[in-house]
Amino acid sequence: MKWREWDRNLKIRLYGEGAINILFWMFFPFMTIYFERSFGKDYAGLLLVLSQAFSVVASLIGGYCADRFGRKKMMVFAAIGESVTFVLFAAANSPWMDSPALTFVSFSLLGVFGAFYWPASHAMIADVVSEKHRADVFAVFYTSINIAVVIGPVIGSVVFYTYRFEMLIAGAVITAILAGVLAYFLEETITVKERVKEKGRGAITAIWEELSAYRVIAKDRTFLLFIVAGIFVAQTFMQLDLLIAVYTSEVIDKQKLFEIGNWSLTLTGEQAFGLVLAENGLLVALFTVIVTKWMNQFKENRVFILSCVFYAVGITLYGLTQSIWIFLLAMAIFTFAELMVVGIQESFVSKLAPEDMRGQYFSAASLRFTIGRLLAPVSLIVSNYLNYTMTFLLLGFFAMCGALIYVWMFTRLDKREGVA
Repeated sequence: MKWREWDRNLKIRLYGEGAINILFWMFFPFMTIYFERSFGKDYAGLLLVLSQAFSVVASLIGGYCADRFGRKKMMVFAAIGESVTFVLFAAANSPWMDSPALTFVSFSLLGVFGAFYWPASHAMIADVVSEKHRADVFAVFYTSINIAVVIGPVIGSVVFYTYRFEMLIAGAVITAILAGVLAYFLEETITVKERVKEKGRGAITAIWEELSAYRVIAKDRTFLLFIVAGIFVAQTFMQLDLLIAVYTSEVIDKQKLFEIGNWSLTLTGEQAFGLVLAENGLLVALFTVIVTKWMNQFKENRVFILSCVFYAVGITLYGLTQSIWIFLLAMAIFTFAELMVVGIQESFVSKLAPEDMRGQYFSAASLRFTIGRLLAPVSLIVSNYLNYTMTFLLLGFFAMCGALIYVWMFTRLDKREGVA
């Protein structure tokens, strides 16, 4: 689909959301380090679990609201909410106040408003783009996010610790401008007829229907194994802005990256983490298509299982060193594991799901990330009682457990297809 054929709504959002994503990645990866230093690992882990729980509930409501009130209204409402929250966030980190508690409230509210925004955003793409072009449009938006992952952490590793108040004020201004642009230029894409039909359901009914879709898990044991394996593996890749962030910031203290003559580049722990995170985003942006085409040449069972193995190697290697260069190598392995499956997971779910239940299966499949995200911050608490090396080894073990569950799942799937 060529750029000139894009709907105006999509062009506006691509630029606006691109700016917001860069802003987001300037502070989000460093919040775990901030909470760990402010509250300690135990409380930081519990608070992050609580914050994710708020976002999960909000995402369930967000999908209903996007249908009930319209895509545009929800996106404008969410952008206004984010702007007000950034003001609160800035006040908690201003020259006149330093409040970790208020910072946590602000951080959680940003997650809630984001959970209101993104269901409407994705639904709008489905509204205005034909099915044959949706994958291409989503790919462009996905690429823009990964560009933000490259740029944001590098800038954030400096400004988050030096100019946090100014950065958050800029966030309030940028999100306010986005809200104004969306309100003035964006067109609603859901019809009045569709919205009237949706009004027949109450919010509680809609959420209950969303939750009841997960009952398919209990009926399909092969699919259940897919979910469980995904939750185990999620405990590794969800650590990118959790345990990996805290560990990198603690073990590196002005380490020299390289030296040329009398000039050298020395990084602090926070800057090293920003570099590692940027590497992940850059590799994803550059090699997603290439690796996906390569993986399509192999059987799915080998790809899923080997991805777990690479996750285990990457996360374990990261915890066994204090060298930036080894961190970069470990992250390259870690990212390759991510790219191996990113292109085939949805098609695999489609293959498992009966045609009349694909929506339910995709909804239930998201539990891999929902539950994985809820459990991932527990690693911070564990690291407070075990050393870092043991915690990273434990995460590697979880990834290998995922591999074994995939072996079990594919064995069941082969038997089921053989019987069929």
